[in-house]
Amino acid sequence: MFIMNFGIYLMSDKIVTRMMGAHVVSESEAPEIHSIVADLAQRMGIPKPKVAVANSSVPNAFATGRSPGHATVCVHSGILNMVNKDELEAVLSHELTHVKNYDTLTSVVVATIAGAITYLARFGMFIAPAYGYGQRSDRNDNGIAALLMLILAPIAAILVQLAISRSREYAADEGGAKVSHKPLALASALQKMEAWKKNKNIRGNPATAQLYIVNPFSSSTLVSLFSTHPQTKKRIEKLYHIAESMGQDVQRTVRIE
Repeated sequence: MFIMNFGIYLMSDKIVTRMMGAHVVSESEAPEIHSIVADLAQRMGIPKPKVAVANSSVPNAFATGRSPGHATVCVHSGILNMVNKDELEAVLSHELTHVKNYDTLTSVVVATIAGAITYLARFGMFIAPAYGYGQRSDRNDNGIAALLMLILAPIAAILVQLAISRSREYAADEGGAKVSHKPLALASALQKMEAWKKNKNIRGNPATAQLYIVNPFSSSTLVSLFSTHPQTKKRIEKLYHIAESMGQDVQRTVRIE
């Protein structure tokens, strides 16, 4: 399990871009994106990542790679057709913050720990009954406890993993907003993507949800604990507060639904 996750970590940029149908583009193919990424990377003090584009109607951008020196930032054609230049800069700043914060490494470490907890719970299911000394009721109690561990421990591990994923999204929102100085543009972009999602019935593998800046597969508050992303309206509200702390005039032109 560790070896597999470590291998994915080392090859994450190639694996993810291929999985998302993206291809690396040169400066002559996407001059505006390259210019924005280069400027933001310089401000953040990190190497300029590779730039990739995916031909997809789903508005999205994501970053991948094991370190700032081995990173790729990808944008979907859908988002290029939706946002203006300020919003694109704010979105890319969000993604570069993921790169700067080593969020891919964080995801791999957390996933490895969550997997280890699951395996330990399964292991405990088999060894716990062997230590049921005394009466049969004692052995039954151990069996029930082992069964509960088998069920609850992996759920708890997944909840922690998803909570960390949501916290990293908040951190990327804040970091990106402060670097670009455009928290309201990021709020506007998030709102546009959320509105697009509500008018579509997107089907896909939920395992890829963390590769989207806004989760396109589910927005129900009933499953918020099992979401890789915070609710968009909460992210927008935090961005408003960041804008106010930066002395920007917040007129709440972005609707929070």
